[in-house]
Amino acid sequence: MTLPVILLTGKNGQVGFELQRSLAILGQVVAVDRADCDLSNAAAVAALLERVCPDIIVNPAAHTAVDQAETEADLAQTINTAAPAAMAQWAKAHQALLLHFSTDYVFDGRKEGWYGEDDAPNPQSVYGKTKLAGEAAIRASGCRHLILRTSWVFGAHGGNFLKSMLKLMAERDSLRVIADQIGSPTSAALLADVSAQLLAQYWRAPQRADFAYGTYHTVAAGETSWHGYAQEINCQAGDMGWVFKLNADAIVAIPASDYPLPAPRPTNSRLATAKLQTAFGLTLPDWRQGLRQTLTLLKA
Repeated sequence: MTLPVILLTGKNGQVGFELQRSLAILGQVVAVDRADCDLSNAAAVAALLERVCPDIIVNPAAHTAVDQAETEADLAQTINTAAPAAMAQWAKAHQALLLHFSTDYVFDGRKEGWYGEDDAPNPQSVYGKTKLAGEAAIRASGCRHLILRTSWVFGAHGGNFLKSMLKLMAERDSLRVIADQIGSPTSAALLADVSAQLLAQYWRAPQRADFAYGTYHTVAAGETSWHGYAQEINCQAGDMGWVFKLNADAIVAIPASDYPLPAPRPTNSRLATAKLQTAFGLTLPDWRQGLRQTLTLLKA
C-alpha cells in the first residue's frame, strides 16, 4: 500500500509539534507554520494545497488567543473559519481527508453533565463562534472529515497552564486559582497519538466510503477544576523533585468572577468521549497520566 502525503499546519503549536512525531510513521509529512503559509492569506492557503497535493490534511492551526480574538474578530474569522473552509473545499474536490481540531468553546458551559457531540452549540466568545463556523463550513463542503473537539490542552512544547503554574509555584508563597470551571486537561501527546490511530485506520480501511467520518469529542478521561489541576501539578511535580515555595494547601480556590477576562470561558467543559471510543476501539487514559508523562519530559 502506498503511503499518504500528509499536510500538517501549525507545526510549532502544542498539538502540531506532537503531530510531527506521531504522523511520521504514517507517510510523508509536509509540516508548515505561519512563516511557511499564513492561514489568513487565502491565496497562500490555495497555493500550499496545490503544491503539496495532500491525501490527508491535518489542521491544528488556529487563532487561539481567546481574549485577543475579542478585538481581532476579522482575523479570527479568517483563520478559524475561512481557512478550514478552503481546506475542506479542496479536500472535497480531490477526495482527500481533512482532520480538523475544534474546541469546548463551541458550548456555553451551562449544561449540568457531560457534553455529547449532538448537544446544541452556543458559543459565548469570538473564538468559540469562529471555531463553530469553521466546523459548519467543513460539514457543508461534503468532504471526508474528522473534527476533533478538545479542551484544556497542555504539552511539553509551547505555553500553557501547566508551565505557568510551575513557574508561579517556584516564585510565590500562595496562588489563587479558579475552582468553578470544570474540564479534562488533555495532553497534546495524547491528541497526536489518537489522531495517528484514526488516520491509520482511515488509510487502511478497505471501503473508505464506509469510514466513520464526523465530529468526535477527544479529551483525556476524568475531570477537575483549574484549582484541582493546579494542586495536582504541585503534588506530582513536588514528588519528582521540583522545588516550590508553596504546597497544595497554599493554592486558594476562587470563583471565576474574581478573575474577569475579556472572553467568557465555559463553566462546564466536560466532553463525553463514548462516541470516539466506540467508533474506533480506543481507550483514553486519565488526565493525570498525561500530566505525569509531560512533567517527566519537562524534568528531563
